[in-house]
Amino acid sequence: GLQVIQLTETARTANDAAAALKCDVAQIVKSLIFKTANSNKPVLVLVSGPNRVNEKTIAAQIGEAIIKADATFTEEITGFTIGGIPPLGHKQQIEHILIDEDLLKYPDLWAAAGTPHAVFNLRATDLQPLTHGKVISIK
Repeated sequence: GLQVIQLTETARTANDAAAALKCDVAQIVKSLIFKTANSNKPVLVLVSGPNRVNEKTIAAQIGEAIIKADATFTEEITGFTIGGIPPLGHKQQIEHILIDEDLLKYPDLWAAAGTPHAVFNLRATDLQPLTHGKVISIK
């Protein structure tokens, strides 16, 4: 099973989490919620720690422009607050889930487990089967 670890330091940012876990920042899975600009559907992008999302790339993948979701929308969809969003176990089903291909360069990854102080370790090869996301280049 997946083991959740409580950190004494916050893991709110990828850099904080990597420092606390003594791992490469690229092994941190950032779970970012966007929403489609017209239909207001949630989009979950699972991003490797140092990477930034190219919103045009995501829009091309899903066929609609996206905007960064605010804290209220994010919590309504996931049940979690920004900084503690896990890549799975959300309150509502998310139709569009995209996975940064750079996450698959490492055998092991770390992701938030519901709070900014909780993380869990997972194998990179399990990320796609667990989330049913589509692996793409997010750059």
